[in-house]
Amino acid sequence: MKALSYKGYSARIEFDGDDEIFVGRIAGIQDVVGFHADTVTDLKAAFHEAVNDYIETCKKVGKAPQKSLSGNLMLRVSPEVHSKAAIAAELAGKSLNEWGQEAIAHALEKASA
Repeated sequence: MKALSYKGYSARIEFDGDDEIFVGRIAGIQDVVGFHADTVTDLKAAFHEAVNDYIETCKKVGKAPQKSLSGNLMLRVSPEVHSKAAIAAELAGKSLNEWGQEAIAHALEKASA
């Protein structure tokens, strides 16, 4: 899965079979910013326009545009999973943060294949 990205923003894209259009939304922010088009080329242009409009609108109203997530991730897992992850990290000679980041990155690569 390849995501559209522009100026640090990414988009979630779906296909609307009823209207036969691509529908997108900026991902990773709480503000709702959507766009749509009926071709991939037009979809990319609509995404860029939506990002630019979002940034400009925020400036006009005196609000800072929301950005992608900070990189801090809190997970709640069972004590068994926590223990196994901590042991796996130690055996790999890594901190739990380093090990966890690599494990998540690996899972994302598999999901994108």
